[in-house]
Amino acid sequence: MRIFEPHIHMISRVTDDYEKMAAAGITHITEPAFWLGQPRTNVGTFIDYFKHLTEFEVARAADYGITHFCTIGLNPKEANDDRVNKDVMAIMPEWVKHPLCLAIGEIGLDSHTPTEEEYLRQQLDLAKSSKMPIMVHTPHREKFKGTQRIISICQDVGMDPDFVLIDHNNEETIPITKEAGYWAGHTVYPVTKLSPERATNILKRFGTEKMMLNSSADWGPSDCLNVPKTVGELRRNGFTEEDIQRVVWDNPFNFYAQSGKLNEEREKVKHTFLPESVAV
Repeated sequence: MRIFEPHIHMISRVTDDYEKMAAAGITHITEPAFWLGQPRTNVGTFIDYFKHLTEFEVARAADYGITHFCTIGLNPKEANDDRVNKDVMAIMPEWVKHPLCLAIGEIGLDSHTPTEEEYLRQQLDLAKSSKMPIMVHTPHREKFKGTQRIISICQDVGMDPDFVLIDHNNEETIPITKEAGYWAGHTVYPVTKLSPERATNILKRFGTEKMMLNSSADWGPSDCLNVPKTVGELRRNGFTEEDIQRVVWDNPFNFYAQSGKLNEEREKVKHTFLPESVAV
């Protein structure tokens, strides 16, 4: 069984994790741009980070036979930071053209501020004009309220539901995500998100259409193998191989393929691309 891990932060993982992931059947991954834990103070650090996602991690993954893609975006925490927000938005139109960038993300809400909403709207407008999917981070605090607001904003700007992935769903948010017709990500992550058992129960109740699993493994107490471990839980609960394959391969592949960049030929693109307008 092939596994497409649609959300994992390999910048924070050791190289051994790539070896483990390859052995567990993970052949493709998407690494979303996210908050690194320490606030960045100027746009140059974002340029260096985007280069890391599109160059270094691509090569590191390839050493273990894993194809590495990314999403590019201004994360909601740093959308509040006037030292970087305008300048990052200015370079994003070129970066989202990168052949390894499959969506705009992670974007969304964190502290529920008007500034976050403004930069969310700007990135949704960019997604529409560039015909790119978006990957949405639902907030850690007041998750249901934040998810409702994100859906409302997406509907207000006229985002096509097929181009929207709402991530980090739980039992509280998945009903409204499904009702809105969006793709739904479920993060299997110790303590703060879902266990394999809880993710399995959600899939039992809501089915496998437009549903995905991810580990979102990062600096915290996370596990890069949580998607294959949840595959085992799904099998123990009677899911068919076809249903499992839909969740861990077909759905992430089909969602990100809407970027127009995900196919067997283009997976061989060179790893040295850098938009001229952001060359340093």
